Amino acid sequence: QEQLAESGGGLVQGGGSLRLSCTASGRTLSVLGMGWFRQAPGREREFVAAIRWMGDSTYYADSVKGRFTISRDNAKNTLYLEMNSLKPEDTGVYYCAARPPSGDYEWWYGMIFWGKGTLVTVSS
Repeated sequence: QEQLAESGGGLVQGGGSLRLSCTASGRTLSVLGMGWFRQAPGREREFVAAIRWMGDSTYYADSVKGRFTISRDNAKNTLYLEMNSLKPEDTGVYYCAARPPSGDYEWWYGMIFWGKGTLVTVSS
């Protein structure tokens, strides 16, 4: 079973940027569909972004489109989330997630591997 570990969270002022990273414990990241989710206190976990295992297609929640960029570096076995123009509403625990490739519609809602999360706090 794959183990995922996030890093890069922290405190940033509104309008600032952060880059989150996620690394799989094995060397199989390149064959996994991956994504990022986030959860604010008292709210349900929500989808943020996803990237196909081939890296040729990316998907974003409307709330982050144009501000966040998901990417992967299979050689480094790492997934990234570049977050720009951060807003206080972006505050939450960000989770890395993964699953074997799937052709399902909105396949990112079927993630089976999850990291423990990294906290992102955006001040006003």
